Amino acid sequence: MTKTEEQVCGWCGTDPLYRRYHDEEWGVPCADDRILFEFLILESAQAGLNWLTVLRKREGYRAAFANFNAKKVAGFDEQKIEALLLDPGIVRNRKKVESAVSNARLFLEIQREYGSFARYMWGFLDDTPQQNQWESLAQVPATTPLSDAISKDMKKRGFRFFGSTICYAHLQALGFVNDHLLQCFRHRECTELGQAFIPPWKQ
Repeated sequence: MTKTEEQVCGWCGTDPLYRRYHDEEWGVPCADDRILFEFLILESAQAGLNWLTVLRKREGYRAAFANFNAKKVAGFDEQKIEALLLDPGIVRNRKKVESAVSNARLFLEIQREYGSFARYMWGFLDDTPQQNQWESLAQVPATTPLSDAISKDMKKRGFRFFGSTICYAHLQALGFVNDHLLQCFRHRECTELGQAFIPPWKQ
């Protein structure tokens, strides 16, 4: 059944790629480190750009960044970085590409410290997705005390291109918070997924 515009969050518009992302991925609680690393790269690349622009380059990023394998990306050298800057399939911004590599190394450090990056992230929420009750897009914040705390800790660890605004987008995308509007058909579905969510380290 095709959902009417009144039944979905207005930000996804009518673009088929954007709608599929909204309908199938956005807001689903995630504890998979590979996916968390993928969005760490994509969200960082999005800084200053439209998210749809990055979504359209997602497969380009998948190919360029070793299927989002953090260990492989952490091993990228200067020669590889120079090659990536010639790749039209990604956002060719030197600082963003360099930060993707340095962030990968820090990602691995957190994995070693916590057992997984997911466990580190979910620890800020006591392993429980936050269920919000927004009625309009105007109510949805760009940052929260939660995103402030996480981005501050990550900045202290050396992460780049992951300020509070990008961090909150990351939390929304990966279901740490459910920011689907109440009238959106996915609000109820993601609420149920959140209620059933049990991270691997608690199973």
